[in-house]
Amino acid sequence: MPELFQVVTTTEANARLAGHLAPLGRVESVLLPAALDRVLAEDLRSPGDLPAFPRSTMDGFAVRAGDTYGASEGLPAYLTLCGEVPMGRSSELTVGLGQAARVHTGGMIPSGSDAVVMVEHTQALNAETIEVVRPVAVGENVIPVGEDVRAGELLFPRGHRLRPQDLGGLAGVGVVQVPVAARPRVAILASGDEVVPAEMTPSPGQVRDINSYTIAALVQRAGGEPHSYGIAPDDADKLARMARAALEAAEVLIISAGSSVSTRDMTAAVIASLGAPGVLVHGVAIHPGKPTILAMAGDRPVFGLPGNPVSTMIAFELFVAPALRCLLGASAAPAPMSQARLARNVASRPGREDFVPVRLERRAGELWADPVFGKSNLIYTMARADGLVRVPLDLAGLYEGDLVDVRMF
Repeated sequence: MPELFQVVTTTEANARLAGHLAPLGRVESVLLPAALDRVLAEDLRSPGDLPAFPRSTMDGFAVRAGDTYGASEGLPAYLTLCGEVPMGRSSELTVGLGQAARVHTGGMIPSGSDAVVMVEHTQALNAETIEVVRPVAVGENVIPVGEDVRAGELLFPRGHRLRPQDLGGLAGVGVVQVPVAARPRVAILASGDEVVPAEMTPSPGQVRDINSYTIAALVQRAGGEPHSYGIAPDDADKLARMARAALEAAEVLIISAGSSVSTRDMTAAVIASLGAPGVLVHGVAIHPGKPTILAMAGDRPVFGLPGNPVSTMIAFELFVAPALRCLLGASAAPAPMSQARLARNVASRPGREDFVPVRLERRAGELWADPVFGKSNLIYTMARADGLVRVPLDLAGLYEGDLVDVRMF
């Protein structure tokens, strides 16, 4: 049977789609506990210095560094105690010449002092005097005002995806509410007479709906808001009606299955009917996932993903996830990668990119990527894998022992 579509490379496919995409520009304000993995809609600058006061990094004694110069075990420096700085309070002490004040880790450094001697490097001579047996330099064991961030400093730029450490940083400067890009609403529509809801017991010839759940989870991870619109039968009119209704309520539409070339394939025609410019790509030079459809209906991206679960996941990561990042206005971020040795030969065909699921294991202290071979309609091919190894377009395969990049899930 002749091919009914012309395949393009992943780079060309994404370029065709990217030319029609722009950030949605919808902004919402969320409290800090709800901001994890959200994309900033504005630059965030620090409202103050962090730390706001000089702090000790050690338990010990705040001193004038010059008073300790030359101190040693055999010839210690003798300093007079002038008090103790309580934790959680401002210090009213002033450390004068030849004096020291007891301080604790994280506590305020009193005025007049410019260094902290670790308690391990001191000895109590009596209740009022300590011996310092090792000198300290100016600023040693002290965090000065603003060493972490300064007032007005750029904390995170617009488009930055917030990580756990970022939330801690914002809390540290008192930013507890942040402006973020609203999540794109993504409609998910499964199709196929053989597909039934996951809670049903399939009859002979039927299969449970795997892809709606997989895609919804992928959408959520990519920063979108998934909405399932059920399962459409293999009927062009019904599929078109359900697709239009789903797209009206969302900013992105994903149709699962029905994108392969066959007499029952109607997805491309239905997608084309949703609005101009219509289908931009039908067929990509990848395996699995070749019959992927990329389209635009007005200003809304539409995707026709293959019905096989492995193909669906690969096509999502290659095309849908970058589109969602664009709609969010998110800064481009490299996929998490890990390097490993390939545990077995992997065959391919020049002219297409192959994506092979692999399981990572450590052997004699070295990381190895063991291919999880399986048909693209087997979901546990992916469930048993930790990531994907890409075989480039111009190679006929990879060899056991090759050092490869693993695109982590």
